Amino acid sequence: MKKLITAVLFTLVFALPASASMNSDFADHFSVGGLADYNRDISTMIGLADFHTGKGVTFPGFDIGASVSAVKTSSDNFSSEDYFYAPFITAETQLPILGMGIALRGTQYDGFKSLGGGLKWHGSLALINLSAAAFYDRYGTDYYDGDHYSVSASASVNVLFLTPYVGIGYDYSELTTKDLGAFSGEKADDGVVRYTAGVNFHPLPLFYVYGAYTYTKYSHGFQGGIGLNF
Repeated sequence: MKKLITAVLFTLVFALPASASMNSDFADHFSVGGLADYNRDISTMIGLADFHTGKGVTFPGFDIGASVSAVKTSSDNFSSEDYFYAPFITAETQLPILGMGIALRGTQYDGFKSLGGGLKWHGSLALINLSAAAFYDRYGTDYYDGDHYSVSASASVNVLFLTPYVGIGYDYSELTTKDLGAFSGEKADDGVVRYTAGVNFHPLPLFYVYGAYTYTKYSHGFQGGIGLNF
């Protein structure tokens, strides 16, 4: 049963229809003046995958899931797209050391690639689940490469089949253009704070579905996903 549900997760997330390629969109509409906003929006899209609850797995358990992150492109972003969005596969396991765990995540979609990982800590205070994490991701397209760093903290409570959660995170990204002729080597680096509220729903044992809204100074975004926690 677990293998079947895992196969469904992968099938659903990569069946998401692609829009115009992020490669052609970037090259056709590139503007040096909008690169900082483009960089922040991409950084936020990756950072949305930092957490989906304040509760983690217990040793020797695993959490594997599939999600879609969508970020409204900010006003000075030169992209022709209204939203940046990409599916992510995530996996997390607990270590038998002070509540620490490791997590991996990645995507390859619409000309965009990203692969990263990080450390997570999980604990509790009374009935509140707490989590903190730090991630590094390497990402890019045919026309740029970038490094993404994030730190985040989240808290959640269990209410019957629901686990509402809130969180705060900080994303910092360094992007460098390539294969753009005279505009190759252009750089953007900046950080942005994000605030998230969401809820997990557990319709079946081990299985969860979740949705969340994220706000930043420059934009906002949404995330939804499904997964297994065992």
